[in-house]
Amino acid sequence: MAPSTETLTAERILEATEEVLRRHGPAKATVVDVARALGVSHGSVYRHFRTKAALREAVTKRWLDRTSQALAGIAAEDRDPEARLRDWLRALFHAKRRKAGLDPELFATYSVLTEESGAAVSEHLAELTTQLTGIVRAGADAGVFAASDPAATAGALFHATTRFHDPCHAAEWQRPDAEAEFDAVVELVLRGLRA
Repeated sequence: MAPSTETLTAERILEATEEVLRRHGPAKATVVDVARALGVSHGSVYRHFRTKAALREAVTKRWLDRTSQALAGIAAEDRDPEARLRDWLRALFHAKRRKAGLDPELFATYSVLTEESGAAVSEHLAELTTQLTGIVRAGADAGVFAASDPAATAGALFHATTRFHDPCHAAEWQRPDAEAEFDAVVELVLRGLRA
C-alpha cells in the first residue's frame, strides 16, 4: 500500500467511505476497504473513528446533514410563513426523491445504514421538526396559522407528509402522479393551518 501524500482527515475518510459503500454495499464494505481506497493502514482510519459502527454512524450523519442544511436556509428566511412552509416541504420531498433517483444504490445503502444509526436519524428528525416548528411559530405569531402549540403542529405536519420524505416510500416518488399528489397534500394541510 503506497502511503497517501494528503493529510488524512475525518472528511476524507467519510468521502472514501461513501465511495466504498457505493461500490460494495453496506454488507461487504469494510474499514480495510476504506483504508485501501485512501492508501493508508486501517489503523489510520481507526484513529479518527474508533469502530466500524462509529464510521458508519458518521457517514450516515453526513448524508442526512446535507438535507438538513439545505432546508435550514428556507426555514431561516424572513418571508411569508405559508410560502416558506410550502417551499420547505417541497425542498424536503425533492431532496429525498433526488437522492433516491440519482443514486439508487447509495440510497439503498443509506436506507440500511439509517436503520443501524439510531442517534444520527434521531438527531436528523429532531433538526427537521425544529426547523418546521420555527416556520409554524412564525406563522402563528403573524396570525397566518392557527397553531396554539407550534411544536405539536409541526410534528403533525411532518407525519402527515411522511409519504413524501420517508425512505420506505421511495418507490412511489418516481411515479408520474407523485408531484400532483404532493401538491394536493400540501394544499390540504395548509388549508387546515390557516387562521
